[in-house]
Amino acid sequence: MLWLKEREIACVAESVLNSEELDKSVAQLIVATRSDGYAQGYAECVQHVNNTLKVNRDTSKSATYGANTGAVLAALKAEFNSLQLPVMDLINVALQSEDHVAQLKEIFPDENEDPS
Repeated sequence: MLWLKEREIACVAESVLNSEELDKSVAQLIVATRSDGYAQGYAECVQHVNNTLKVNRDTSKSATYGANTGAVLAALKAEFNSLQLPVMDLINVALQSEDHVAQLKEIFPDENEDPS
């Protein structure tokens, strides 16, 4: 149990934070958030210009014209919130076994420990 306290929590956190699936999902969220922020900022700016100058600026040539950046961002947020990480599946299976510590040690071997 001491191993669980001293090593396991750090191993799980490290495995989650270093997972490819999490990296990919976060990268996609960053890009989508920037795109949505740009689109909303541009739309707000155009609205202010139109109101101030009493014009109706044509935005059909803007980079965000017709793009539903909010829907893309919402979909990626939902995907992130239901993200399944393979390491967590292994941990859940290990925790169901009678000797969960031994199972967890197989998943997260201690490099400093003598295997014999």
